[in-house]
Amino acid sequence: MDSELIARAHALAEESFLAGSGPGGQNANKVATEVQLRVDIYRLRLAPPVFARLRKLAGSKITTAGELLVTAREHRTQEANRQLAREKLEELLEAAHREPKKRAKSRVNRIGKVQRLKSKKARGAVKAKRGKVSRSDW
Repeated sequence: MDSELIARAHALAEESFLAGSGPGGQNANKVATEVQLRVDIYRLRLAPPVFARLRKLAGSKITTAGELLVTAREHRTQEANRQLAREKLEELLEAAHREPKKRAKSRVNRIGKVQRLKSKKARGAVKAKRGKVSRSDW
């Protein structure tokens, strides 16, 4: 992933500070330490497959207007939460750029197929015997 995209994401990010509910005691009631980043994902100009992966990864963090919301409230200081929010944004973008590995189909030989079908038949027979008992079974 290129650093140009990360720089563009940081430039597009709008920060807002909220009174966090995390640690800090009485300080948490007075100081707005929680950081919320808003990034318009359409303005990032991502490739279609990367965009689709980002939407899937972010899930409910994307608003209906197409803004990605990243929040950080773990730390007691505004600056530490600001840095953490930016790191979370970078991690999300990097994860979206990673292509998932293609699943290789497993090959089963003829003997393996026969054994699998035999065990399925045996399991089906066990389950068939669990049914209601009729008069003819007495």
